[in-house]
Amino acid sequence: MPLLTSLACMILVSVQALGPTAGEPSAAVIRTLAPGGRLRVAINLGNPVLAQQPPGSAEPRGVAAELARELGRRLHLPIDFLTYDGAGKVITSLPADAWDLAFLAIDPVRAGTVTFTHPYVVIEGTYLVPAGSKLRSIDEVDQAGVRVAVGLGSAYDLFLARELKQAKRVAAPSSAEALELFLRDQLEAAAGVRQPLALFADSHPGVRILPGRFMSIRQAIAFPKGRETAAPYLDAFIEELKASGFIARALAASGQADAVVAPPGPGETDSQGPCR
Repeated sequence: MPLLTSLACMILVSVQALGPTAGEPSAAVIRTLAPGGRLRVAINLGNPVLAQQPPGSAEPRGVAAELARELGRRLHLPIDFLTYDGAGKVITSLPADAWDLAFLAIDPVRAGTVTFTHPYVVIEGTYLVPAGSKLRSIDEVDQAGVRVAVGLGSAYDLFLARELKQAKRVAAPSSAEALELFLRDQLEAAAGVRQPLALFADSHPGVRILPGRFMSIRQAIAFPKGRETAAPYLDAFIEELKASGFIARALAASGQADAVVAPPGPGETDSQGPCR
C-alpha cells in the first residue's frame, strides 16, 4: 500500500505540475461563442493596462489582445478586433450585436446583460488630486463639495455611483477625457485605474495620487447572456493561462509587469491532499 500510495502521489503531482487545462473545445462551444463563424472581440483601449494601440498598427496589443488571439487559435477561428476608447461604449454597443467577446471588469450592473468568466487580472481603482489638495486619504474624498471626474460607464464609475454618498461624480465620455476634465474644470479629484493615473501624474507635476485604493477591479472575459453553455470552457481556458504563466508573460511583454494576475478561481487550488 505505501508503494501504491507513493506512485499515485507521483502521478498526481505530475498532473498538477501541468496546471489546469481547457482541453479541446467542442463544436457546440465554438458555435456558441462565434455563431457567425468569426470571433468578434471588443477591446477597450481606455484601459492601457489591458490593451494598447501602437502607432501605425492595425491591431491592438496587450494582455487582452493576446488572450483573444490564443482563444481564436484554440477555437480555429479568425478574429475581428473592434476597439473602443471606453468600457461604457463596449457595453452600449452590445444591443446592436456588435461583438461576441469583450474584456471588461466584473460589475453587478453589467452582469445584467453579460456573463463573466473567472477574473484573469486584478487592478486598483484610486484617486488623483491636485498637489495642494487638503485630501490626504481615500476616505476623505466622499464629502460635500468634492467633485470627482470619472469615465462614463467605467467599472470605477459604476462602483462609485453606488458608494459615494456626498461627493459628486462628473462624467466624461472616456477615462482619458475625464483627466482632461479634471484639469480644465479644476475638479477636486479624478478617479481611475492606478497605472494610467500614475503615468498622468508623472507628466503633470501639479497632481498627486492618494495612497491606497477605493476598489479592486477584477478583469474578465465577458460574453452576451444566452451563451452560458460556453462558460465552463472559458473558465478553464482562463485558469490554464493563469497557471501556465501566459497572462503574466503577456502583461510583462506589454510593459505592465506590475499588474497582478488574479488568484485561482473557485475550485482551483494547489492542494495535494494526502501527498503533502
